[in-house]
Amino acid sequence: MNSLDVTQIPRGEKQTGWLDVAPRPEGSLWRLPYLFVAGESDGPTLVVTAGVHGDEYEGIEAIPRIHRSTQPADLSGTLVMVPVCNVPAFEAITRNSPIDGLNLARVFPGDASGSITQRIADVIATNLLPHADYYIDLHSGGLMYDIPTLAGYIHDDSEIGRRSRAGAEAFGAPVLWGHPLPLAPGRTISSAAEQGVPCLYTEATGGGYAREEDVISFEQGVNNIMKWMDMLEGSAPSSQPAHHLVGNGNIDQAILAPSAGMFRPEVQLLEEVSEGQLLGTIQDLFGEMVDEIRATASGVVIMLRRFHRVRVGDGLAHITQRLAG
Repeated sequence: MNSLDVTQIPRGEKQTGWLDVAPRPEGSLWRLPYLFVAGESDGPTLVVTAGVHGDEYEGIEAIPRIHRSTQPADLSGTLVMVPVCNVPAFEAITRNSPIDGLNLARVFPGDASGSITQRIADVIATNLLPHADYYIDLHSGGLMYDIPTLAGYIHDDSEIGRRSRAGAEAFGAPVLWGHPLPLAPGRTISSAAEQGVPCLYTEATGGGYAREEDVISFEQGVNNIMKWMDMLEGSAPSSQPAHHLVGNGNIDQAILAPSAGMFRPEVQLLEEVSEGQLLGTIQDLFGEMVDEIRATASGVVIMLRRFHRVRVGDGLAHITQRLAG
């Protein structure tokens, strides 16, 4: 099986290739695409992934652009990127794998002998993350969720926390979202943190397509990180986020639908809400209200469900807090 030894990538080269994961029934292989640029001079290693969920396209589009625009002669160190991590979900246009039903962002560090999703996580956790000096995972709201363009980071006073936050600030997203330790288990960034690697992830509005402004934001953000890491010449532009938030960052822990029907939100992203405030309603097919959805805490709306059709237990909204001070 093909593997990628990041420590042995020759200086001054720029290539694409495949990481083998597991056999397919018809005799071919599940494999992950990778792109790397090795600078002509030594320096740090930046690892960037996207497509951990198969319906999130902003990072998938940004990574090839970054690869095309980054030249070995201009780079110190090594840039390694995987544009589509969850290939089964990407093929099926779904958030989770259609093969084993698992969420790749909840199974790290994976299992080399497990199901396909667990094996993908193992390939990333063992081949890429241990060699990273910084790690970026590019996400968005995908088909189901509406989320503002943001950079999430480890919010902690430790060295890894300080580096994670500094990188997130350099990335230049309009919203920063800090997550105190311990992070939700199974995530790419929780696996990176366990290996001592400072990291950030992104979100964006999603919707089943990639807005050009979000693709550009991700492309510029990765370039800003490379400048911040002294991999590229120049300095990352200094900017203040419009919103700096803090919370656990686990979108799976959302306010859930108590009934089925049509969800109609009554609030907007990044709106300040009070505990008990009406966030939206669920209506039946006759247009009659079935349930009122109210805020379980005061804070800022960071996620809203995009699909109006809901089943019992579907996530509808997530509330987080502003960073104090």
